[in-house]
Amino acid sequence: MEKDLDLAYEICMSYKDGFPCEMCGRCCRQPNIVVRPDEIDRIAHAGGIPLHDFITRYVVRATDGRMLFSRTNPCVFLNEDNRCRIWKDRPEICRDFPYAVSMFMSRVYIALTNDDADIMELTEYMDDSWPCTKVIRSTISEKIRESKPLVSARSK
Repeated sequence: MEKDLDLAYEICMSYKDGFPCEMCGRCCRQPNIVVRPDEIDRIAHAGGIPLHDFITRYVVRATDGRMLFSRTNPCVFLNEDNRCRIWKDRPEICRDFPYAVSMFMSRVYIALTNDDADIMELTEYMDDSWPCTKVIRSTISEKIRESKPLVSARSK
């Protein structure tokens, strides 16, 4: 199972370098932009916000303990031209979105490990107006098909 999760992660991340940000700003309007505790100082500094102000005005703690940006529609760091003010210091989730976000990665894993799962159906939640959706949906079936023998070989 762990190796299958690693394979799902590899498939998802294979999109990252080949598909740079087009600055559409859509990912910067997601409801749950997670900030890891080790990112808080760096982001506050990059945004020119005193640490105390950043923690009290820009971040909230979710009931599950995660730290989230309190304003995400759009993100407080998104400029009107859809460029991120803290691009070099943005949170990891922003660096990995949408490729390694759990919703996409979990569906890739299901498609890899379940012969009855259709990756195209599993990715119907993706918004077709996003530039990355077109790329993902046009190539993901082939990536799953190419990777399935690796999963099958391990399960024998």
